[in-house]
Amino acid sequence: RMAAAPPSYCFVAFPPCSKDGLVVFGKNSARPRDEVQEVVYFAAATHDPGSKVECTYIEIEQVPKTHAVVLSRPSWLWGAEMGANEHGVCVANEAVVTREPASESEALLGMDLVRLGLERGATAKEALDVIVSLLEEHGQGGNYYEDGSSCHTFQSAFLIVDRNEAWILETSGKYWAAEKITEGVKCISNQLSLTTKIDAEHPELRNYVRSQGWWNGDSDFNFSEVFSLADDHLACCSGRESLEKQGGDVSAQTMIDVLRDKDSGVCVDSESFLTTASIVSVLPQDPSFPCVHYFTGTPDPSRSVFKPFIFVDDVKLVPKVQSPSFGNDDPAKKIPRFQEKPDRRHELYKAHEWARSLLENDQEKGQKLMRIMLDLEKQGLEAMEDILTRTEILDPAEVVDLFYDCVDTELKFFK
Repeated sequence: RMAAAPPSYCFVAFPPCSKDGLVVFGKNSARPRDEVQEVVYFAAATHDPGSKVECTYIEIEQVPKTHAVVLSRPSWLWGAEMGANEHGVCVANEAVVTREPASESEALLGMDLVRLGLERGATAKEALDVIVSLLEEHGQGGNYYEDGSSCHTFQSAFLIVDRNEAWILETSGKYWAAEKITEGVKCISNQLSLTTKIDAEHPELRNYVRSQGWWNGDSDFNFSEVFSLADDHLACCSGRESLEKQGGDVSAQTMIDVLRDKDSGVCVDSESFLTTASIVSVLPQDPSFPCVHYFTGTPDPSRSVFKPFIFVDDVKLVPKVQSPSFGNDDPAKKIPRFQEKPDRRHELYKAHEWARSLLENDQEKGQKLMRIMLDLEKQGLEAMEDILTRTEILDPAEVVDLFYDCVDTELKFFK
């Protein structure tokens, strides 16, 4: 039996389900419990003709220009679980299992494709086109975990969102299908969810599945039914129901509440997996307003602070949420890989470990700390709401050290 894919959850809500003409995006990243995620920013850059980019396992051609990106990523790999770029594009991935075994050969990881889509796509559709053309050229494969004893491989699904629309992209090997969304609430998790509404697909998709004997060509083409193992596709997820109940009021706060919900299973805390990081993004449909991206940078959103980030030139870097770099000595870069596991904890992660143990072991002090954390978060949310409702244009100087200051304040409470 193939290993179960980690049950991450991704959401998007469009007006009129969300309020004030905002598109709201969120993801909980479920990963192996001890894995550290860092939050990293890369400025826009130009690259010389013929230059290459070193992804997690393979090197590919670089493009002339890459967009500025902010990413939440397992700190041993090149790509990202989720992130955003300066043009208001957000991408998150899901590991999925299909009837086609995922390749163990090192190629692009689903996480690499998240970052490549963000660096190269100025709209959701452009990011989708980037991802599927790279899949066609390089394929997907390689170990999803920092584990020297066993290779864990999956196929990929993606939620790709901008200010106007979203695309759900589901893949198996180099084959893929995608659905465009412009209204309502959508959720994807670790199972295929596309059925018969397909707005774009690999040109050979249907010929391929017919040649495999998975579809006879007479019935409606249903992507999940064709590619899933038995009845393993996603009917609906509980988080989506909570968002739909909001009836037009989905906001950053609502999305945060859904991501914190352990009873629904959206906030994973199991023997094998933990929600190791979370993101919520608010994308105003009116392009004169900035997009706001909230990152935890720490595990378990129910015990973490969502901190806002806004793209501006010369945004202040935040080394305290960046893991140490081991350069070419990193066991993830040496063959055979992952022969040892270095300590990848960043400063915020270490301080947050103390907070988590306090919350677990000392009820009175824990509750007091939780109130302080939530109060800090609320101040951030209110300040962002102010920015998104005022009439004058945002002065970049006002937010250049926004994320830096929020991390700094959080660290002071954990000392």
